Amino acid sequence: MGLAIVSSLVVLIIGLMMINFIMPEVTTFRSSMACADSANISDGTKLLCLAADATVPYFILIVFTLVIGGITSQARL
Repeated sequence: MGLAIVSSLVVLIIGLMMINFIMPEVTTFRSSMACADSANISDGTKLLCLAADATVPYFILIVFTLVIGGITSQARL
């Protein structure tokens, strides 16, 4: 159980550190796709901009899911 908590903590720290590398890429993508000008872009581009905006929250959700899953899977043994 202790190893599961320690390894989950390491996954949490590394996962949250990766956000610092993802955020500039999302910002670069949004500026190159002109996502701020929603009146002059097509519907497909708007959908792509929404998907890019959802990248960071989904990444955080995946990291927390991995951490909680790693701890709870070891707790049953």
